[in-house]
Amino acid sequence: MAQAFVRKGKKFVGVLDRIERSVVIDLLDQTRELVAPEETEKTGDPFTDLVAGLGDEYDPREVAGRDPVVRRILPDGHRDDPEASAEFRAATERNLREQKTRKLTAAIDLLSGVCERESRIELTEGDAVTLMMALADVRLALGERLGLRTDEDSLKLHADLNSEQALEEPRLTLMYYYEFLTWLQETISLALVN
Repeated sequence: MAQAFVRKGKKFVGVLDRIERSVVIDLLDQTRELVAPEETEKTGDPFTDLVAGLGDEYDPREVAGRDPVVRRILPDGHRDDPEASAEFRAATERNLREQKTRKLTAAIDLLSGVCERESRIELTEGDAVTLMMALADVRLALGERLGLRTDEDSLKLHADLNSEQALEEPRLTLMYYYEFLTWLQETISLALVN
């Protein structure tokens, strides 16, 4: 059963059993699939490969038609100006997608590297930050699926989890995942500041 992450010297130690790790890894992987950039063909020339994704063009209609989760994780830079937003997206989106994909992959690798029979997870400070940031993107994705936009939405989620009606709720699994990841991310962030 999960135990909060705590600082022990230079390490951050927590406990997630095999099933808990599997669920978190699966959610990280699903989020990674949503944000991963389209593959570009590598030429072998480092400079050409570096600039290949710069200046991508984004049609505001295509962006508006995206999965709401992707729009939440990769929001518009200028909400009131579609042209400026498209320019900003062209300059930044590929890099942002690559960064998020790397963080999610690193978090998956951290949790996948734990021995099957072990529950104890030891992280360096850098690993703890990486996992915390990756969990933030997964929580954004789950929050969007659950329709969480305001503090009132979050309070309703807590009320639903504590009511008998929640048992009938088809979103119940997502609600529990969201709550678990919120707790997990919070324990990491508290361990980092203590």
